[in-house]
Amino acid sequence: MTTTPALELSDDAQNLLFRDARTANTFSSEPVTDEQLRAIYDLVKWAPTSMNNQPLRALVVRSDEGRQRLLKHMSEGNRPKTETAPVTVVLAADADFHENLPTVFPHAPGVKDLFADPGKREPVATLNASLQVGYFILGVRAAGLAAGPMTGFDGAGVDAEFFADKPWKSLVVVNIGRPGENAWKERLPRLDYEQVVAEA
Repeated sequence: MTTTPALELSDDAQNLLFRDARTANTFSSEPVTDEQLRAIYDLVKWAPTSMNNQPLRALVVRSDEGRQRLLKHMSEGNRPKTETAPVTVVLAADADFHENLPTVFPHAPGVKDLFADPGKREPVATLNASLQVGYFILGVRAAGLAAGPMTGFDGAGVDAEFFADKPWKSLVVVNIGRPGENAWKERLPRLDYEQVVAEA
């Protein structure tokens, strides 16, 4: 595919992260290791969030028991790929992210108190964790793996199943692994710069 010389990233890196990367719908049996998952997180944790609040939380589903608990909450079309992916990660927003602000935003004493109201806290958690979901997907691609992000699931069911004792709200379920046979659907069109960008 065409590369952009105006970018600092090498052509190979541009293609790995964006142009050649695809949402996988099937996966090989090659395992995804704990080391790979840790490396993905240790890369993407550096990406920005508002006030460095870092509300993303992740549940790694690898066991047969955990997978069966998750599958019953997935939409029908998403069950087969979730059943066969080497690992699935439920990405969630922590509504109590403010508890960590004294640690992650230490130069502003008392900042935690700005988020005492759960009604103000939850939209901030959702927005910033959603940003981190995007970073996470790029991290999976940077590891040379394919990501299959899905929003077709019963979020309330997943939350009750896995997060009943946590202030976490599920956002996206991501299958991760090496692509299997017929993993890709036809590439869909993208909007051009002129259709998206305005100037003021």
